[in-house]
Amino acid sequence: MTTLSEPSPAVDVIDATVPLVPGHATRMLRQQRDKVVAATQGSYDAMFSPSVEGLSVAERLLVALHACSVSKAATLAAHYRERLLAEGADRELAAAVGSGAPVADARLRTVLAFTASLIERPIEGDRAAVRSLADAGLSTPAIVALGQLIAFLSYQVRVVAGLQALAAAEAGHERRAGPLQASSLPLVEKARSVTGAPMNAPIRIKGFTNEVLSWKPWLDPVDVATATPAQLAALDEMSPQARSSPYFLVLAHQPEMLLQRSIAFNAIMFAPNGMPRAERELGATVESRVNGCVYCASVHAQRFEQLAKRSDVISQVFEEPASAGTTLREKAIVLFSIRLGAEPGKVSAEDVRTLEDVGLTGLEILDLAHSVALFAWANRLMLNLGEPVFPAAAAAAAS
Repeated sequence: MTTLSEPSPAVDVIDATVPLVPGHATRMLRQQRDKVVAATQGSYDAMFSPSVEGLSVAERLLVALHACSVSKAATLAAHYRERLLAEGADRELAAAVGSGAPVADARLRTVLAFTASLIERPIEGDRAAVRSLADAGLSTPAIVALGQLIAFLSYQVRVVAGLQALAAAEAGHERRAGPLQASSLPLVEKARSVTGAPMNAPIRIKGFTNEVLSWKPWLDPVDVATATPAQLAALDEMSPQARSSPYFLVLAHQPEMLLQRSIAFNAIMFAPNGMPRAERELGATVESRVNGCVYCASVHAQRFEQLAKRSDVISQVFEEPASAGTTLREKAIVLFSIRLGAEPGKVSAEDVRTLEDVGLTGLEILDLAHSVALFAWANRLMLNLGEPVFPAAAAAAAS
């Protein structure tokens, strides 16, 4: 595995903020996905590396504090507040940023406004929002660093929330009267009858599709011909096609951030055992549909169909995610994906138990939480650094 940064400190931020301690059942479960653990901490290290130009470490910590406060992620907000004060930040400024009060510095106001929008309303991202950052003095690499940071924080918040729910469920197992019966589950209604399109036929519902889309960036991508060895290594870690992808070429402006994200992506979506890959793709598609990310929804709908050999649930997700699912297990996966994606602070032991009651193991639940969290990250980059291009528009532009 390629490594570009210094080794991570002994303290793992996720373990510390859940919290998980050695010997804890949920910590041992988490360690079964050790590559995800390492890449998550590696991403954290990259996000706050002093070598990132254009945004000081203190500015990035202010962004993190604001993002976690907006997300109501109390333990993570406390972590970033502590780090910020250790950097020597002004206590009044830290308090203002943590509470959402106005700040005097115009550049910081612009950055924090972008942060709040990207955390809460990623679908509203547009070229004007990116231009406001450039007008505030941020270079293209700095804008990419900011986008990666906010998107990573969205992932981190959901990983912590998922693990806290798993830990709470584990702690409460001995007090539970026994497994719930299917008749007592809120999911027992029959799956809604929505006919999926025949395989290989395009689905077009409410602006979402399973067609192959293109993506157009709002920032200049890295030129492969002049890319640094670090940039090329980060691209190659993602996939053999990354060198020709405008999306990954934009992200290559911050190669260490891209590298660690690439490792995390592959470890989450392709790890052996645990949740079947098709169900991970379903979680990714649901999160993308809820966030309004047409491009990500199209890619992962296609991957679900390739793996599951059916498209019925994709039609349902595009039509109305909250009632989608062809089986009790599938409906539970969809509802958990919606809840963790939209309201991470409200995910609880009961949500975990509902998944257990339809047959999911602890590792499968962790894989699902990782998949949803990963696309909280991916969607925010796709929606705020560029836009999807539909086949007809791409053909018209090429003619």
